[in-house]
Amino acid sequence: MGNSDSAAQVQSVDRAISVLELLAQGEAGITEIAGELGVHKSTVSRLVSVLESRGLVEQLGERGKYAIGFGVVRLAGAATGRMDLTKLGQPVCQTLADSFGETVNIAVHDAGVAINITQARGSAAVSAVNWIGQRTPLHATSSGKVLLAYLPADERARLASLPLDSYTENTVVDASRLLSELEEVASQGYAACFEELELGLHAVAVPVRGHRGEVVAAMSASGPSYRLSRERVGQIVPTMSTAAADLSAQLGYFAG
Repeated sequence: MGNSDSAAQVQSVDRAISVLELLAQGEAGITEIAGELGVHKSTVSRLVSVLESRGLVEQLGERGKYAIGFGVVRLAGAATGRMDLTKLGQPVCQTLADSFGETVNIAVHDAGVAINITQARGSAAVSAVNWIGQRTPLHATSSGKVLLAYLPADERARLASLPLDSYTENTVVDASRLLSELEEVASQGYAACFEELELGLHAVAVPVRGHRGEVVAAMSASGPSYRLSRERVGQIVPTMSTAAADLSAQLGYFAG
């Protein structure tokens, strides 16, 4: 590719961005856009056609004016996703909590622990504990296991090799056993804990992804073991995974 071709491509990208910036101010037709940019209508038609095919602009009716498309909203989500995790996650958690009747949380990994940043309580939730801001162990919680499972292998191994505190007789404190379990978590797409942090408490968590596809958080549902049984955990995982995928999309993640 020659320098002239490269320069032309850069110019096309620059013009395409100018089209988006113009449409961000309001609807416009081909002739109007061409006049504003000082280029031929045929050039604008080609640019708009490409932008429309990618969902970045949309035509309002046949032969109508053009406007910013929904694709731009998804791109914007990638930029603001990290800041919006708590805000966007709250209604998702509440919907699940209302559906399950249990407590639903979102947690993130911070310096070797899981920190809960969002919580919603369902009608059947028996505990009034506010987990927001609480630091919980990675190896003894469903959220923590999800966060661990998707870390780079060396970091995962390092954290698993640290002394693992025992909270109940069910807590996994052996590094090799934990690492084996984490491989299974990554393979099946969810983690469950059965009385590993507290006796009588069961929980299940699924990953939430950021715009680059990396796991940025874990969303969990927890409840008493007599109600959130192993069988019920398996039943609610698909609903949780769907909700987590929807939240991931709002954060800018484009699923392949």
